Amino acid sequence: MSNSSVVELPVLNQPDGAVVPCCPPLTERPLSAGEAERTAKMFKALGDPVRLRLFSLVASHEGGEACVCDISDVGVSQPTVSHHLKKLKEAGLLASERRGTWVYYRVEPGVLAAMGQLLTAGTR
Repeated sequence: MSNSSVVELPVLNQPDGAVVPCCPPLTERPLSAGEAERTAKMFKALGDPVRLRLFSLVASHEGGEACVCDISDVGVSQPTVSHHLKKLKEAGLLASERRGTWVYYRVEPGVLAAMGQLLTAGTR
C-alpha cells in the first residue's frame, strides 16, 4: 500500500503544541503499543454515552462550534457536562476557546475523517 493513501490520526493536545500522528488504517499493519494507547484514549472518551452525545452536539452544531451554554441539556448537571467536555478535550477530540464568560468548543480539525479512515479497510 502506498504511504500517500495513509491518513494519520492526530493527537492534538500535546503540552508543547506538537501534532503527534496516531497510526495508519488498521488494515495496513498492526498498531504499535504506543499507537494503540493513543487511539484507545480517543475511543475510550467516546465510549461514554454522555460524552458521545456531547461530541455529537458540538460536531453537528451550526458553524462547527458550540457554546457550553448551548450544549448543557444532556440529562446531567452542568459540572458533569464540564467534566465530560474536559475529558473529550484531553483525548484530543475537542478544542476550546474562552470568549468572555463562555467557553466555545469545536471538533479538532480532521478528527472525524481520521478516525473514520482508521477503521476503513484499505485496498491491498
